[in-house]
Amino acid sequence: MVRRVDEASDVEPWRRRTRRSRRTRRQMPLWQELPLLLIVAFCLAVLIRTFLLQAFFIPSGSMEDTLLIGDRVLVNKIVYDLRDPVRGEIVVFRGTADWAPQLSDEPEPGFVGKLGRTIGDLVGVSRPGDKDFIKRVIGLPGDRVRCCDDQGRVTVNGAPLDEPYVLENSPLEPPPNRQECRSRRFDEVVVPPGQLFVMGDHRLVSQDGRCQGPVPIDNVIGRAFVIVWPSTHWTSLPVPETFDNLPKPVAAAGLGTPSSVPGSPENPENAGAITANTGDAAITLPIMGTLLITARSRRSSGTRHRRLHS
Repeated sequence: MVRRVDEASDVEPWRRRTRRSRRTRRQMPLWQELPLLLIVAFCLAVLIRTFLLQAFFIPSGSMEDTLLIGDRVLVNKIVYDLRDPVRGEIVVFRGTADWAPQLSDEPEPGFVGKLGRTIGDLVGVSRPGDKDFIKRVIGLPGDRVRCCDDQGRVTVNGAPLDEPYVLENSPLEPPPNRQECRSRRFDEVVVPPGQLFVMGDHRLVSQDGRCQGPVPIDNVIGRAFVIVWPSTHWTSLPVPETFDNLPKPVAAAGLGTPSSVPGSPENPENAGAITANTGDAAITLPIMGTLLITARSRRSSGTRHRRLHS
């Protein structure tokens, strides 16, 4: 016996199911989906800003001509949780009590202005805070840094640095003074364990490690690795060749005697010596979850604003 199939009866239920599924997918109108998409995008931006990358605004000329006033740099915030800093890298850090903030002459914003700054801070596009700075790492823990040699150059462990990125250097005539950064010259500094020696590229106007003291590595927010705005200034920020093949520290970090560490209780006359921090050039986006949370927990807590100073 041949069994006949009613094709119409088979096709009709399928069409009804298709129409029902289409109606189900279109239940949420656009005016409801759009706010949801905006909330998801905002949350993603906050997560990326908190753990991975953040844009920083340059308000001063202390790093000219490498970084100009108004530039925005992208900062890798996780790289120093994965490796140690490197000489020559440009880092963003929170200054200690010895680092004087740049005074702002901006008027106090109203409610709308404060709300805009809060939102901008969450997504990483607002102006930086009063104690955030950007400088170049010159010395690592254990390094001996001084200025100058017979050609007026900074030396690291006895090796001179040829610094083509320096816009205007400080004069040689003023005597060294740890209270101000007018002079190019400064006495030899043994960078303490866990700290870095940093300097600006525009030495004539930069307030840096010469006079403002050490920068703990734990205060480093991240490494600036690219200029992202304006588009005409777009460029990467690599480590200059002058930092290649520098001698290793005379004493490994943490192994030197207390008397060799400026600012130690055994050596109070060296208090106020300078330090700096460094970072990594690669963008490490895939690492998430527990690693990020654990890594960031090593940084001190508290809100990090984004005004970078000279």
